[in-house]
Amino acid sequence: MWSPRTLFGLLVVLTLVLSGCGSPTPTATPTATRTPTVEATATPFPTPSPTFTPPPEPEPETAEATPFPPDINPLTGEQVDDPEMLEHAPLAIKISNSPEVRPQAGLNSTDLLFEHFAEGGITRFTAVFYDTYPERAGSVRSGRLIDLEIPAMYDALFAFSGMSGGVKQRFRASDLFPNQVASPDFGQGQPYFYRIPEEGKAFEHTLYADLEALREYAADHGIDARPEYPLNMHFSETPPTSAVDADFVDIIYLANVCTAEWTYDEASGRWLRETAGAVHRDALTGEQVSAANVVVVFANHLETDILEDIWGGGHMSIEVQVWGSGPVLIFRDGKMIQGWWRREARDQMLTFWDANDNPIPLKPGNSWFQMVPLDTPSEEVEGGYVFSPEHNF
Repeated sequence: MWSPRTLFGLLVVLTLVLSGCGSPTPTATPTATRTPTVEATATPFPTPSPTFTPPPEPEPETAEATPFPPDINPLTGEQVDDPEMLEHAPLAIKISNSPEVRPQAGLNSTDLLFEHFAEGGITRFTAVFYDTYPERAGSVRSGRLIDLEIPAMYDALFAFSGMSGGVKQRFRASDLFPNQVASPDFGQGQPYFYRIPEEGKAFEHTLYADLEALREYAADHGIDARPEYPLNMHFSETPPTSAVDADFVDIIYLANVCTAEWTYDEASGRWLRETAGAVHRDALTGEQVSAANVVVVFANHLETDILEDIWGGGHMSIEVQVWGSGPVLIFRDGKMIQGWWRREARDQMLTFWDANDNPIPLKPGNSWFQMVPLDTPSEEVEGGYVFSPEHNF
């Protein structure tokens, strides 16, 4: 059995050797939205960490070619009830994960959801909706630097409520502005966003997004079209033979406040979520939040000079550098697969690859991307794994 630390170390050495013998590995094209910072490259996996057997050559079905048929959602690999939904642009909506807003509205309707550090150990969500629209989504909160990347990956309209001055400057200088953003901060109010006052809930936690109205906004700005993705994720009903058993994964962003506790439910074939020790539910249905795939994405996190707030002495904005490549752990079907994520151009989504540079298939269905720093500590526990990115911020 090789440890992931050993395997990743060998991969880094092999990459350096190969780069000296041929063409250089493509890297993400710099844009005006990015500060020249530490490159997001793969590093040895942190210890202690799970062990596994190096994967064999992939089975033929794990490397199916794309594009997908017109009635298959490329973000989930599933056949959709209404193929017309796929003729529109995805919607990426910023949703709060502060304890006082739970349960949030619309989480179980997402195709993809990114959970990432905001500041002070608190996390925030960017939810990508494509083939299903909930009644509403929210509560909607302010954007972060990672949101310069996610809409570009999925050719999505980004909907949010405000942002700090430094982040706003980056957005104004980006290729997303003005047509690919919608926010009260930029003059878009009703019907795209509206408030639902709730007793005991602060005013800033009462804003929601109307997805049908946002689609009309996208159409009015000439961006409501079916995306043409240059590279797609892969999907298979069967996990690769390299997968090892794991039915629990816990990501501790901030203990007792923001945690992602996922337990595999064999009966449904899905991962069920708890947060801070409580069942995490969708406010619209009352159902527990669930996912077909839980993807732990290790990426370089850089604390910038942009001030996000002044409480507790102030917090600086964190840039999650989701370009280049880095380690990834994919949890599906009560199993874990280890590999690499890759994004080599601004318009590419995250894709996942094994040590032999073969695509790692996700299970058809929705995915939650748990973004953590490269040097996140990990621990193997009975039945699964615990990751503690709280030690980084």
